[in-house]
Amino acid sequence: MLTPEEWTALTLSLRVAGWATLWGLIAATAFAWLLARHRFPGRVLLDALLHAPLILPPVVTGFALLLVFGIEGPVGRWLDAAWGVRLAFTPAGAALAAGVCAFPLMLRAARQAIEAVDPALEEAARSLGAGPVDRALTIVLPLAAPGLLAAAVVGFAAALGEFGAVITFAASIPGETQTLPLAIYAALQVPGGEGAALRLSAISLAAALAGLLLSELLLAIGRRRAAR
Repeated sequence: MLTPEEWTALTLSLRVAGWATLWGLIAATAFAWLLARHRFPGRVLLDALLHAPLILPPVVTGFALLLVFGIEGPVGRWLDAAWGVRLAFTPAGAALAAGVCAFPLMLRAARQAIEAVDPALEEAARSLGAGPVDRALTIVLPLAAPGLLAAAVVGFAAALGEFGAVITFAASIPGETQTLPLAIYAALQVPGGEGAALRLSAISLAAALAGLLLSELLLAIGRRRAAR
């Protein structure tokens, strides 16, 4: 059985990963549409920048977020002065850090899903008077939905397991920002904490495997729909 502190870490992890996935998927879908359907100067550079969190050490990503969104950073200072919002060392900050690290994975999956939609269908809709928003809502998004769902599942699993960026930007505050990976690390620092670390690791493993299996299932459904 999990202790109350372990349950808190689990539920916090689910909330953080959920918010990270929600906002990350919205941004990933928008940028995937832009990269898949448009050609413009600087497109390759933008693509590289968007994928940077995939190759950077997570601690570097967390430090960059701290420089930008911390209380002394340009965006963080403005958010605090204008809205009284602070992201560093808060659950919202943990979600931001996890979402930024999971974003490239969601972007790649979303872009593949959108590129798999036949552009001829959009051209036909445009010839009938459908605008860009209508074409996106009635053609592209419904056909790309399985791939987008797979992107969400992969992003959720990645956000659930994020460690370096979260601990750098949001710290490891029990009950506030201490997610499952951080709780596992904290348990290993305490004599006799191996049992708690093992239980939390098993939960993390089960969640990650379930997410990957669900992702593969959704991709298979998408391939079958595309083949019809």
